[in-house]
Amino acid sequence: MTEPRAARPGRNRSQPNLTSTLTTRLTKQIVAGKLPPRTRLPTERALMEAYGVSRTVVREAIAALRAEGLVETRQGSGAFVAAEARSRPFRIDPQGLDSIGQVLDVMELRLCVEVEAAGIAAERRSKADITRMTRINRAMAREIAKGDPASDLDFDLHAAIGAATGNLYFSSFLDFIGRIIIPRRTVLIDDHSASDLAPYLAGIHKEHEALIAAIADGDSEAARGAMRTHLVQGRERYRRLVGGDSGKG
Repeated sequence: MTEPRAARPGRNRSQPNLTSTLTTRLTKQIVAGKLPPRTRLPTERALMEAYGVSRTVVREAIAALRAEGLVETRQGSGAFVAAEARSRPFRIDPQGLDSIGQVLDVMELRLCVEVEAAGIAAERRSKADITRMTRINRAMAREIAKGDPASDLDFDLHAAIGAATGNLYFSSFLDFIGRIIIPRRTVLIDDHSASDLAPYLAGIHKEHEALIAAIADGDSEAARGAMRTHLVQGRERYRRLVGGDSGKG
């Protein structure tokens, strides 16, 4: 097991949940095969020393891994990686997104899916789809004007684009990822001034307008380009808003 790197300080970063952090790190090692099936996990004392956490945190993390089917405990022998641990279903745990780097990783995943979804939506959209997107974006503008981050409406717009593809799997994928795809849900909005958030939200709304226009025009390449621009710019806005530390490298 490699020694964990100390977290680097960042502006307006929330204190991570220690149990969630330890659970996430051990999960990554199991899924990556660094802790192979049937391998005994380090002792409680070893985990406490390696990660600088209490015995309670270690026990809670092991319990969480057991609930996920990743480990099994044996009386008097400790905890072992489950035989089928690496075949667990794919999922994204919102509680595990405790670093900027992890949020940016999810945004990269979105790029791979949502850019193509926008292009297909432009080819298949109906008048009802465009009406829905426009209505959501106008409602979002009203909420932003009130100083609300409007993250629920932001998700609703992306879900509407997925639905406009006519492909159930695009919609299912977005529902599966859930509202954590909106990165500002992981930002402590109250810690940022209105002057910080205003350009952030204004940029999002302007890009939404261009995206909807391209889909309404039936221009699939323009729609793909607009979605790519929106997600890439969103990634950069998010990085700047939370202080520029991606947690990578």
